[in-house]
Amino acid sequence: MPRTYREIAIEEIVRTAEEAMSRAIDWWGDLPTPMKESIQQFRTRLEAAIDSVDSVKRALDRYVPEPDVTGNLRVRNRIGDDK
Repeated sequence: MPRTYREIAIEEIVRTAEEAMSRAIDWWGDLPTPMKESIQQFRTRLEAAIDSVDSVKRALDRYVPEPDVTGNLRVRNRIGDDK
């Protein structure tokens, strides 16, 4: 399934926050449950912040180009514009 720039941006930002938390407690295993809950709350708020700014939402709702069977990039429009 094609991914949007929004999905990729959120994953990268959350991954950075998880790494920062791991460094702060000097622990590279599975984060403790309270920290996981904080990360989930952060993800939810980040999604809401992105969606609250219409121009940002429109820009990030575009699909990431993906190679077709010939190796050429196929660019899709925003979500819902698959015509």
